[in-house]
Amino acid sequence: MVHDHLVPLGWTSHEADAWRALGHPGAPGRVTRLDRGWSSVSRHLHGPSHRVRNIGVDVAVGDWVVCDALDERVEQVLERRSAFVRRASFEGARAEAHVLAANVDTVFLVHALTTPPNPRRLERELVLAFDSGARPVIVLNKSDLVASPAEMEAAVAAVREIAPEVAVHTVSGATGGGSDALASYAEGYRTVALLGSSGVGKSTLVNRLVGGEVQATAAVRDGDHRGRHTTVAASLVPVPGAHGEPRGWLIDTPGVRAVSLWLSGRGIERAFADVFDLMDHCRFRDCKHDQEPGCAVRAAIAQGSLRPERFASLERLVAEEAALEEEQRAVERAQDRRGVRRQRPG
Repeated sequence: MVHDHLVPLGWTSHEADAWRALGHPGAPGRVTRLDRGWSSVSRHLHGPSHRVRNIGVDVAVGDWVVCDALDERVEQVLERRSAFVRRASFEGARAEAHVLAANVDTVFLVHALTTPPNPRRLERELVLAFDSGARPVIVLNKSDLVASPAEMEAAVAAVREIAPEVAVHTVSGATGGGSDALASYAEGYRTVALLGSSGVGKSTLVNRLVGGEVQATAAVRDGDHRGRHTTVAASLVPVPGAHGEPRGWLIDTPGVRAVSLWLSGRGIERAFADVFDLMDHCRFRDCKHDQEPGCAVRAAIAQGSLRPERFASLERLVAEEAALEEEQRAVERAQDRRGVRRQRPG
């Protein structure tokens, strides 16, 4: 392989093909940190990262990039094999995508065992994770604070009801219980990312996985169990293996309070596979799941095998995505009227 020295940074055959597709440009590197207008790029496992400008370039932590001849700014971003994307949350960019992390193999969806799991948030996270191209894994943190095994089993059962095909781990970032199982997902120089709201113990878990205090931590509030955003910038950090060498990589993202969907591929269908399976058994193909005879969805709700809240959540997410698509079309029409040339997907 031309770039064997990049393999420990997570370089795969996908990146090699993407680099060749660009016509063998300059030396590639991986983005390890983002600051406003700047990217830190690494090209060697043991070499220092190099700070370059990234203004005007859609770049995320985990991306593989090529810089200009002077090595001062990001010039090209290699095609991503996965991307964790949500809708931009700031005003003026509501119809734009915000990439939280790129080239991720596994996404840990972190929730705290100290509060009941939020089914609606977890459903949204699963949609984003499935659409990212990465494998979702649910992590229930703070097992050391759970009063009894029965309480922990109930929490696991609750999330399995929402995601029966997704792996679930109970861990303690504070004591290290269960962390070895999570670290194994990074084996072979793979990349894992953590997503969760503030207060679920993400930073403590990161510190446990990477074997050091790389992220500041803070106590949660007693009233609502929420924490302050102790992670202020996404970063790519090594997960140590034998002899201190990295076995893989971890991307920690700042606490995400609002999980806003971006355009879904099959994410909604995969996150609600049980409901879509029921829809396939409705008598009429165009069933609206309201008052039609022979509706398998309504029958399941009446029998108690499908919670009405889950079906209502699916309807809301589908409506949200349809509204976003219409909003994007409106933006494109406005650009056409102004003569703005839209960028083609790269």
